[in-house]
Amino acid sequence: MAIVLINFLIVLAAFLSMECVAWLTHKFVMHGLLWSLHRDHHKKEVYGFFEKNDYFFLIFAFPGIAGLFFGMQNDFNYLFWIGLGITIYGFTYFLVHDIFIHQRFKIIRNIDTNYFKAIRRAHKIHHKHLSKEHGECFGMLWVPFKYFRQPNSK
Repeated sequence: MAIVLINFLIVLAAFLSMECVAWLTHKFVMHGLLWSLHRDHHKKEVYGFFEKNDYFFLIFAFPGIAGLFFGMQNDFNYLFWIGLGITIYGFTYFLVHDIFIHQRFKIIRNIDTNYFKAIRRAHKIHHKHLSKEHGECFGMLWVPFKYFRQPNSK
């Protein structure tokens, strides 16, 4: 039973750590060195389903896949559970960012809770900046408290 709890805590720690990794990567890599891949997410340059920004989905999948793969090679050691936490975060990010916020698939539309309204507000503020400079709200699941205090709007 203790091993199950330890594995769960590893998955949870990896998942929570990924919000920090996502924030740092978004601010310093996507709005920095690799802005050329992220720019079309802020300014629609190519009209269609895919954006250059979608390459980040593949880039960010590698650590999770590597953790799952190498962890399975060693009797499901801690690397597997870290990879699982990273993968669950990636799936959650996809659901929140691509499906809920940007409506790339029209399946999750009207979640009417303060938390999800705050996520939408923060992301809208992030996208008001069309250049890589002066950005804010680089995270996804942790939302600054000021976005909860704004008037009710979608």
